[in-house]
Amino acid sequence: MMYGIGYGGGFGGVMMFGLFLLLVLVIIAVYFIIHHFTSTNAKDGSRSIDNAFAILNERYARGEIDEEEYNRKKAELRKL
Repeated sequence: MMYGIGYGGGFGGVMMFGLFLLLVLVIIAVYFIIHHFTSTNAKDGSRSIDNAFAILNERYARGEIDEEEYNRKKAELRKL
């Protein structure tokens, strides 16, 4: 006889809720992991290109590189 406590001696509902909660937590964790890596890469990529242009401009302004090398490196950075 079950005495009205349900499948699994009363623990069925608790186990189902626990599994549901675990599934929700896994989905949230996967979302944050994917979001972290995609947004970090996008921000770092654009920041590193901007930083490279700034360094190139500084080197040209100090006279470390000539105009030909400046234009060549600038064109290479734009390809990225």
